[in-house]
Amino acid sequence: MEDKIFDIDLDRCVGCYSCAVACMDQNDIDPEDKGSLWRDVASLSDKGKIRYAALACMHCNDAPCVISCPRGAISKDKENGLTVSDKSKCIGCHACVMACPFGSPKFDSDGKMEKCEGCSARVENGLIPACVRVCPTRALKYDTVKKIEEGKKLKTLKKALNL
Repeated sequence: MEDKIFDIDLDRCVGCYSCAVACMDQNDIDPEDKGSLWRDVASLSDKGKIRYAALACMHCNDAPCVISCPRGAISKDKENGLTVSDKSKCIGCHACVMACPFGSPKFDSDGKMEKCEGCSARVENGLIPACVRVCPTRALKYDTVKKIEEGKKLKTLKKALNL
């Protein structure tokens, strides 16, 4: 089975926070604890235009957080390819967050790392991650690299043809 990845289309994201709320609900995250949000929405200024990006673990195929963890607390799930963590192995050294280009690993009140697990229980049962499921503009995707790239090529073609 080909690994799947997360992708975000910045042209579609409207900053509605549906993905962040779905993540909090799915993972029982307290919305008042801003430091441990696994998915958040950032606003970006692009030539006077405000754009949004839903940010979380991208479950990189060659995840630098996995390589950087001295205790093996982060690994790639062999069944679904998601980047998962084991808090019992975490020593709170923060090497993972320093290695992650997305700043995805968060730390709980005990100093143990936690992060987006890609809704691995949902994925294992043939469902898509909660954040992707609720995205009203379909800015978030979870699919194979091949299918995501095909979608981007089609979007570029449509744009070039003014469709």
